[in-house]
Amino acid sequence: MGVTQKPSGDPYSNPELFRFADGMEGVPDFLDLAETEAERSSRGGWRARGHEALQALGELAPGLLLAGALAFAGSGLSRALGQGLLGADSSPISPILIAIMSGLLIRNTIGLPKIFERGLQFCLRRGLRIGVALLGIKLSVSAVGDIGLVALPLVVLCIMSAWVVVRFATRVLSLPGRLGALIAVGTAICGNTAIVAIAPVIGASDDETSYAVGTITLFGLLALILHPFIAHALFGSDPLLSGIFLGTAIHDTAQVAGAGLLYDQQFSSPYTLEAAMVTKLLRNTFIVAVVPIMALLYSGPGLNQSISRTSFLKAMPLFVIGFIAMAIFRTWGDLGPEPFGGFMSPMQWQSLIGGLSELSVVCLAVAMASVGLGTHLARLRVLGLRPLAVGLLASLTVGGVSAVLLMSLGPWLSSLV
Repeated sequence: MGVTQKPSGDPYSNPELFRFADGMEGVPDFLDLAETEAERSSRGGWRARGHEALQALGELAPGLLLAGALAFAGSGLSRALGQGLLGADSSPISPILIAIMSGLLIRNTIGLPKIFERGLQFCLRRGLRIGVALLGIKLSVSAVGDIGLVALPLVVLCIMSAWVVVRFATRVLSLPGRLGALIAVGTAICGNTAIVAIAPVIGASDDETSYAVGTITLFGLLALILHPFIAHALFGSDPLLSGIFLGTAIHDTAQVAGAGLLYDQQFSSPYTLEAAMVTKLLRNTFIVAVVPIMALLYSGPGLNQSISRTSFLKAMPLFVIGFIAMAIFRTWGDLGPEPFGGFMSPMQWQSLIGGLSELSVVCLAVAMASVGLGTHLARLRVLGLRPLAVGLLASLTVGGVSAVLLMSLGPWLSSLV
């Protein structure tokens, strides 16, 4: 039998008074924010396209925001270390290095939820390519040509030396010939892009492709972090030689871009980043010649169909064409006293150049944060010692040959530009 509560002079003493206070009377109760199939099917035309764009944005947003946050935090932490803690004009640690290491720490400790994958893939693929292409605005066609002519013989010698050494090491260590070929082209030409382009041409297995990609990723990441400081120690007084060293000694385009940006931020040398990218893009063009050569070396039943499926546009990345197009655009704008025949004022033209240059740096910084977030070190354990030994030897070969040639021919090469 319940106890009847005695009337009280205080109306707010009733414990039942606020029982339904959170009922939100009058507010619609949304049981499901997602649309029904009937609602989706009824939408067409521009509404359907807008809906698809909004959905794509929702899928990309988490990864984009995470990579952007790491890049922004890296910049802020770098300034705090340099100006705040040490009272120096510049930080001893580059923002890009902080972003990469932060991404590695997150990926290899707490892990990366699947919701971030689409956005990070976008940053690493699209963002990187946009950043590299926009770097062309910093150079005229003549400057690209000058750097390319100086770097060309070194690129050829580094490619040849890497190919010979890797092929020899592959035989000595009894590795599959196709695995050695993938490591060789990945090291000598354009990293994972070359591996993906060559693998179907030579009939490489999925395991061989994965091993080659893992090897290039590991040693390319180490080179990204170490080579800018090695370059400064060897060629610190010459940004051109430092840039050519980074462009010839590091494997993947993303890794060269990250190393050049790290060098620029650490040692205030934007020309080194530009020289590194011109050299690396020159290396990338050799993939067009390597595809048919590899096809002849590994020709066999069923491979001709793979060769026909290998697009030369895929072998020649569009961001290379974009870089050259931006250099042509820069050259055209610089002609005469008024940019584009007076269409823009000189001040507006310089502002546009500065804005595009800054945008390229932002794209590269976000892409480098994605590199850290996308590198799962535990997966590299399955490679085994022999592929790692070949990858290490290949990396040391291209780096050593590049360093020796640049130290021997440096003064003469610098006089050509």
